[in-house]
Amino acid sequence: MSQAAKASRRGTPGAGWRWVFGLAVIACLVVYVLGVVLWEARPGTWLGMSYGIAAAVLLFGAALYGLRRRAMSTVSRWRLGSAAGWLRFHLYGGGLFLLLVLMHTGFRLPTGTWMWWLWLLSLWTAASGLAGRALQLWIPRVLASGLSVEVNYDRIPELVDEIRGRAERLASGCDRSVQRLYGRKIAPVLAAPARSPIFFFDVTGGARSRLKDLDYLAGLLPADERRKLREIERLYRAKLEIDAHYTLQRLLRAWLWIHVPPSLVLAALVLLHVLTVSYY
Repeated sequence: MSQAAKASRRGTPGAGWRWVFGLAVIACLVVYVLGVVLWEARPGTWLGMSYGIAAAVLLFGAALYGLRRRAMSTVSRWRLGSAAGWLRFHLYGGGLFLLLVLMHTGFRLPTGTWMWWLWLLSLWTAASGLAGRALQLWIPRVLASGLSVEVNYDRIPELVDEIRGRAERLASGCDRSVQRLYGRKIAPVLAAPARSPIFFFDVTGGARSRLKDLDYLAGLLPADERRKLREIERLYRAKLEIDAHYTLQRLLRAWLWIHVPPSLVLAALVLLHVLTVSYY
């Protein structure tokens, strides 16, 4: 049996998780409706508190994904599940956490400053997590479809320095017309890593329009000079691709600051909330 047939029989990766998540959502809603019909399910009742406890358990369970990423050797040694499985639990567990929070509050707006903070942070954590997942799926696909190089983000300054040095050495031995074009159009782009909104709409950074002057000049040069200019053009294109990586990968890193710190604050407030309710 071919690999494609085997993959088809197994189904889409993560399909089982989606089924479990869908069934869990239905079960939660059925329990909530029964609670409203048969009992008065408020945050202070045993049923309302059960929703809150289940939400807290899911929140801390989803937070283990971050710890798992920082303890890869231990996880591998004890065979504590695959990275894909942990990520899916993080995503689907986070979705169920938000649903249980809404059930805990009776799908009503909270009262009091403390509850407002918990409620808003819960919404923020879920929404930012969903946005982050969308970015994690979209950005690699865009980079792979439109660019020819893969770039390690931490090595970008080093790569730019290398490209600039090679381009400068080539330009120094070129015709004066090439040197003038290099100083006016190319050198500013090669000076340092640069972020630009254009890469969100055109991952090539508008390379085609930027290179029109080079194409025109290449037609006026002898073969040897044209070869050098084309090599400079290749380095110029490589720099634009690096800038695309620099812009889009930076967005993913910035997203971590939008999602992780509020999530940690939420976890601390939920823990304090649980301890306070248990004590009183």
